[in-house]
Amino acid sequence: MEPTVVTDDQGNPLPRISDGDVVIFYNFRGDRPRQLCEAFCFTAFPFEATGKDGVNQRMGFERGRKLEIKFVTMTEYERGLPVEVAISKPPKMHNILGAYASDIGLTQFRCAETEKFPHVTFFFNDYRDEPFDREDRQIIPSPRDVLTYDQKPEMSAPGVTEEMLRRIASDKYDLFILNYANGDMVGHTGALPASIKAVETVDTCVGKVVDAVMAKGGGLIVTADHGNCEQMIDPETGGPHTAHTTYPVNLIVVDDRFKGCQLKTDGRLADIAPTALKLLGLDQPPEMTGQSLI
Repeated sequence: MEPTVVTDDQGNPLPRISDGDVVIFYNFRGDRPRQLCEAFCFTAFPFEATGKDGVNQRMGFERGRKLEIKFVTMTEYERGLPVEVAISKPPKMHNILGAYASDIGLTQFRCAETEKFPHVTFFFNDYRDEPFDREDRQIIPSPRDVLTYDQKPEMSAPGVTEEMLRRIASDKYDLFILNYANGDMVGHTGALPASIKAVETVDTCVGKVVDAVMAKGGGLIVTADHGNCEQMIDPETGGPHTAHTTYPVNLIVVDDRFKGCQLKTDGRLADIAPTALKLLGLDQPPEMTGQSLI
């Protein structure tokens, strides 16, 4: 659906937000609507903010005066937003994987390209922006020279891989968390040849990471939280299928110590962290409700 404004017979926009209105923001995820909320709700806009490099940056655009409106968001997109929240988030989880690893003194490295960087940091850390102690991060810029990623299905996977190989070789880290965006982002375009190229790219890149980790005597978990490009044709329409799928995803453990082991079936996302701790030879904290799949 293209951006749409309903107008009257004279072409005047009918739904234009004005003083005294109530705005309900129906998004439930917080990574995309935060900036729009700031534009509606911050008294000072644009505003100055300190970037991750420690340099002050001017954020926003020339909005004009702030409207006198009541602004309600479906969930809490970000702490400090001057809005009312319809459905509060559950309490913060304790002893999630990143926090547990940090508390017992492990070092960890998170890496992804721009499109998926929040997934290995903000979301993986239970909506926490700040890294844990001994947690390093590296974002690899996603391509900006194409309008859609079917035009560059390799995206920035080679750069993510190069950075990962460098960090693995450093012998500095105990735990690595990385994400390859290709299968999801290229799958959303509905372009089958490009999606095949995306999968081939990730296959090559994952192979390089596996070889590097195995050479160090480590182990890996290769999995996803949803599917996409494994189904590119809509069975009802015969046209392109661009949405996420609900099929079970693969989970592969690569570790010589567990060669020949049979993984448990009917796993869930909550089982991945306990499985990772099993590979690390660590006890599972009582707060984790999942179980190791090994």
